[in-house]
Amino acid sequence: MTVAEDSLLVREGIAIVLAGEPDIDIDALCADYDELMAAVDGAEPDVVITDIRMPPTGTDEGIRAAAELRRTHPSVGVVVLSQYVDAAYAVALFDAGSEGRAYLLKERISDPAQLAGAVRSVADGGSVIDPKVVEVLVTTRSRPKASPLRFLTPRELDVLGEIARGKNNAAVAAALGLSERAVEKHINSLFAKLGLTEEPDVHRRVTAVLLYLAERQPPQDDAGS
Repeated sequence: MTVAEDSLLVREGIAIVLAGEPDIDIDALCADYDELMAAVDGAEPDVVITDIRMPPTGTDEGIRAAAELRRTHPSVGVVVLSQYVDAAYAVALFDAGSEGRAYLLKERISDPAQLAGAVRSVADGGSVIDPKVVEVLVTTRSRPKASPLRFLTPRELDVLGEIARGKNNAAVAAALGLSERAVEKHINSLFAKLGLTEEPDVHRRVTAVLLYLAERQPPQDDAGS
């Protein structure tokens, strides 16, 4: 595993927290985006833990790294850490698919089980999103406290589950034994039921996936997600 964080104390803290995990080995500690990308090219880690804001620009290096690794090293899982409860970062992270991606607040570093669980989850191709981020996402959309997923049919939930695995419409159709036209109808229906009718398609897909992941993740102390 490779860790990228510009703060020396946080970087070393992550290493210390994970040192006691027998199945997690840290091969590189990096301080900026360029070091991270070079380390991945050299070590080919299973998972990267990265801060969102690092040199050289201190803006969204972690998100950009995750997107670039999706293209150049698709098997590498990425856990993004942030001190910001900002759903927009999570939307950007999951924009190209949720498989092998996690978004956690830095406060989770103090809980070895949660952090290690997120690492294991993305290594297996899973997804993790911090509950506080989902809370902000749902609140800003003025959703009722009851789950919006309750309005979806079992088949619509199946379709949304496949989308959450990063599949496009054709792949969803193949996985569920449906036609692409049927998948499109299910997607349009679930978008309407979730109130996602006035946004670009990619944003609707990402938001629907975030809501799905928030309710389908195992408990924090069991899987770290």
